[in-house]
Amino acid sequence: MIPFSILDLAPVTEGSNAAQTFANTLDLARNAERLGYQRYWLAEHHNMPGIASAATAVLIGHVAGGTSTIRVGAGGIMLPNHAPLQVAEQFGTLASLYPGRIDLGLGRAPGTDQAAARALRRYYENAEEFPADVVELLRYFEPATAGQSVRAGPGAGVEVEAWLLGSSLFGARLAAMLGLPYAFASHFAPAAMVEALALYRREFRPSARLQRPHVMLALNVVAADTDDEARRLFTTQQQAFVKLRRGQPGLVPPPLASAAEFDAWCTPIEKAGVDQALACAVAGSIATVRAGIDAFVAAHAPDELLLTANVFDHAARVRSFELAMRACSDPH
Repeated sequence: MIPFSILDLAPVTEGSNAAQTFANTLDLARNAERLGYQRYWLAEHHNMPGIASAATAVLIGHVAGGTSTIRVGAGGIMLPNHAPLQVAEQFGTLASLYPGRIDLGLGRAPGTDQAAARALRRYYENAEEFPADVVELLRYFEPATAGQSVRAGPGAGVEVEAWLLGSSLFGARLAAMLGLPYAFASHFAPAAMVEALALYRREFRPSARLQRPHVMLALNVVAADTDDEARRLFTTQQQAFVKLRRGQPGLVPPPLASAAEFDAWCTPIEKAGVDQALACAVAGSIATVRAGIDAFVAAHAPDELLLTANVFDHAARVRSFELAMRACSDPH
């Protein structure tokens, strides 16, 4: 079985708050460690009421400090929002506190809207700055040399596992050129997945960090005792996606009474958009999840899978990840 990891979007549900979200995040991470998940990633988003991981490095420290062995990291840090030196110092600090356990996934999108991007006070002329910033950031993790005018402290000489994230050919090409592992955002933007993976594997150049291509694909997985219940729970994610497309981001909504109700809740055009964006999704019982994950792995041959589940009820969310791990670890 390939390694499974978790992407936690730190959901703030209707009727809850950020403090409860952070408690739930740590509880889920501890369960993930117990169940044998390899990584626990958190993603940077801003100006989104339903996602509480804006201060991503701080939340990573909270999770790493409350667990013992699972790798913890960013999936990812949106580099256009930050100076590379600051990111190197933050993750150099985390890796010094929790050696051998910190991952740094780097993304090119701002993770927010235009107004919040301006409020972050970091301005890009064009996308060509991103590769240079990645190279600068990675250089800060190398051992400091005599006469080096700027060094990350902590950071210089500290082991941080760096990844490039992407949902297009741009990230795939850059990850291949720099010889970095590549995580594709197939959980919400799968359109270019097949082409991006082929490009990454074809153009990969070995580096000091990585000798051969290494791909992690994200997959929406919601597991429950029955197919009907899992599909009902999945309507939370479907509703959240439609509301975001409507320009109405809010707290994470409860599921509808049944999966069938979603068709009436949104327009046919909205449903088509959701179906396309969430095409990489499996919702069902253990047997259904096992078959869906097996088919996804057989079709795309990832080296790792990054599972995400935007489930309203925390206990049901924990159980979903437990059933997902059981689906593919039990003999079959």
